[in-house]
Amino acid sequence: MTKRVNLIRPLVEQLHPYVPGEQPKIEGLIKLNTNENPYPPSPKVLDAVRAATDARLRLYPNPTAQALCERLADVHGCQPENIIIGNGSDELLTLAVRAFVEPISAIRGSNSSSATVQFFDPSYSLYPVLAEIHGSATNAVPLAKDFRLPTPAQLEARGQWRFDAALTLITTPNAPSGRGFPTCELKALCEYQNGVTILDEAYVDFAEENALSLALQFPHVLVARTFSKSYSLCFQRIGYFVGSALLIRALHKVRDSYNVNGLGQVAALATLDDLPYYQKNFRKIIASRTKLTSELTSMGFTVFPSQANFILAKPPGPSAEIWLKMLREEKILVRWFNKPKIKQYLRITIGSNNEVAALLKAVHSSLVSNSGSSELKEP
Repeated sequence: MTKRVNLIRPLVEQLHPYVPGEQPKIEGLIKLNTNENPYPPSPKVLDAVRAATDARLRLYPNPTAQALCERLADVHGCQPENIIIGNGSDELLTLAVRAFVEPISAIRGSNSSSATVQFFDPSYSLYPVLAEIHGSATNAVPLAKDFRLPTPAQLEARGQWRFDAALTLITTPNAPSGRGFPTCELKALCEYQNGVTILDEAYVDFAEENALSLALQFPHVLVARTFSKSYSLCFQRIGYFVGSALLIRALHKVRDSYNVNGLGQVAALATLDDLPYYQKNFRKIIASRTKLTSELTSMGFTVFPSQANFILAKPPGPSAEIWLKMLREEKILVRWFNKPKIKQYLRITIGSNNEVAALLKAVHSSLVSNSGSSELKEP
């Protein structure tokens, strides 16, 4: 019998895949670890999805989600040609790497910029995974200590940032810190970038401002949006890019056929027909974010200012990893990242009023049960 060669590419064998937040298998856990909206979709959206579960399920959906593109174009004041819909914004980020970045193996000479995916650190942990899957180089550049956006002059002085990178990814508001980046600062950076720049606005509906205008102003800028975080459609996986028709056409060339399911298209269209419902929920989440920040601060946490539907908080006493375990014992799930710049923090999703109250009660309980005197001790 012939001995088989290795069936898996060496690049794939060496990959470290993206690790999503824990999906609880125990009933009764309060899930504040994956930045989902605590409020359900609009009743009109649920009705629309139920009505669409008919004989059309046997048919393919519209291959480009054209009706949704047209509706979003109306909302954003652009043309349908400026929009592409994806199976969540994660798929579109994958397509962007595929369309705009060369694998290192394809490069001849010393021009590594064409094979570079660039992003700030900390940032969305999927970015380096996408680059590594594609066989491209990564360039992770630190944010300031308080997670502010460096200016172009600061980046140039440090020497690490590449203004010629093939693809630059900027999460705004930043994840996992929640820090909002002013549009004027983003514009200044976009003006200096030569490669494609994606402003990933997954959490922008909880922020004070957005940078969508930059995608329609600059030919090399795309803005990413999603129906998951703000519009309670994580289950359906709908995201989109807004940008120049030139970039959108390139992304369509590498897009899988029928990449967006039909029920998701129906749900997203119905969502856009009931925006006041969601805007009311945004206001509730922002109010809960303010309350949670204030209460945790009064209990000794250090909380960064957030413009997202989560906060990044440094707990008092024991390490953040210990706090993760203590809160889980109280049936509260939050997120901890074992990464040098943020391992001392917990990322906490803003839940409903009842969930926020339960979290605060669990924190207080942990503080009381672990206080030997005036300071917490490691269990």
